[in-house]
Amino acid sequence: MDTHQLYINGSYMKSTSDEIIEVVNPSTEEVISKIANATEEETNQAIEAAHEAQKSWAKKTQVERGKLVRDLGQRLEANKQHFVELLIEEQGKDYELANGEVQTAIDYFYYMSEWARRIEGEIVPSDRPNEQIYMQRKPIGVVGGIVPWNFPVFILARKVATALITGCTIVLKPSQQTPNTAVAFTKLVDESELPAGVYNLVTGKGSSVGNVLASHPKVAMVTMTGSVGAGTKVMEAAAQNMTKVNLELGGKAPAIVTKYADIDLAVESITESRLTNNGQACTNAERVYVHEDVSEEFIEKLKKAFNEKTYGNPLENKKADIGPLISKDHLEGVHEMVQRALESGAELLTGGQPAETDKGFFYEPTLLINVQQDSEIIQEEIFGPVLPIMTYQSFDQAIEWANDSKYGLSSSIYTENVHEAMRAADELLFGETFVNRENFEAIQGYHAGLRQSGLGGTDGKHGIGDFLVTHTVYMQFKQD
Repeated sequence: MDTHQLYINGSYMKSTSDEIIEVVNPSTEEVISKIANATEEETNQAIEAAHEAQKSWAKKTQVERGKLVRDLGQRLEANKQHFVELLIEEQGKDYELANGEVQTAIDYFYYMSEWARRIEGEIVPSDRPNEQIYMQRKPIGVVGGIVPWNFPVFILARKVATALITGCTIVLKPSQQTPNTAVAFTKLVDESELPAGVYNLVTGKGSSVGNVLASHPKVAMVTMTGSVGAGTKVMEAAAQNMTKVNLELGGKAPAIVTKYADIDLAVESITESRLTNNGQACTNAERVYVHEDVSEEFIEKLKKAFNEKTYGNPLENKKADIGPLISKDHLEGVHEMVQRALESGAELLTGGQPAETDKGFFYEPTLLINVQQDSEIIQEEIFGPVLPIMTYQSFDQAIEWANDSKYGLSSSIYTENVHEAMRAADELLFGETFVNRENFEAIQGYHAGLRQSGLGGTDGKHGIGDFLVTHTVYMQFKQD
């Protein structure tokens, strides 16, 4: 089994690193590939290549860049099934979600390519006669893109397509646990007409490769999706050069189910929101607050929905609802958190154990009640198919509990009462609020968190803005 190569300045390159990382299929526990933990010198080489390439890449017209971005989307679409299978193999995503993720990545390249004629500046009036003030929007420069393991294709597209359309170049570091889709995408880049150095791939650990990216003086921005701990380290490294950071970090999304909710809709949507990607998404519903008047019906139906879910290797069973967690360590961490909750007085309604399978890191869909607002299971991110439920009496109490978190990414409410919906939209302190629907953002929206959920944002015109800087020009002229 060969070790995947790095891709620097338009060429493949074998790493000189002595440290090789094995990539494991979480459904079968088999080693499926190997990557190198790239050296500091190799990472610096990729950054230098991106820095040199950015000078000419920025001079291309936006329309030229748009055509190349669209071409990457077309190449990805032509190889869609291959990417779906690679994604399932390395990450364990169920078939339907894997297919949806790759399609969303394709759509993302197409969507960003359409911004070729839409990135605009502006003219503002001057206080002086015979002067115009205009503001240009220019690329920020070299981008360090750090991709997580939970949505490795979509978030690659989110970082790469946005960087390229804005005139930035990029050095991409995929997760060491899910690099195979990034390696396959790099092959598409190599076959395209994208100029050398505009896109570079460096594999390895965040503590080494990621740190070099974040601390290098020629990297203008680091965009990272990952944990709060990893985001903190990126910020510390970036601070050395005042490098801009764009961070999407953890979440602890509350779901409020009021007495005016459509209970069946709430059950269906919250089940999807909790179990999407086997519970491994920053936007997953992580805690539920249900009004006491409807709690019994809601909990009974939610338990039935959880118990009906099936799990298995998605490559062998396309109808499996739930795949594995990403690793043995992660599986053990989720289970230990459930056990601590039970020891603290929580009651187990269903699940609560690693699934009984011959191989793979599967965990049973789990529901907990009788939890406390200040408990770990309510306050800390679970990142697995586990959902704690609390009941509330007043809407004020539900809003207060929902906002009682160090995170601020996603939230949701289920109600047929327009006044409750409007209050939630006005008072919930989160970057996103979903009303009567599952938690999943749109590529034309704006995905951003408050508090420890991150800095900056992605998607839509506001996400594009993070990759741009404003250059103000004061132009005086003479009159005859």
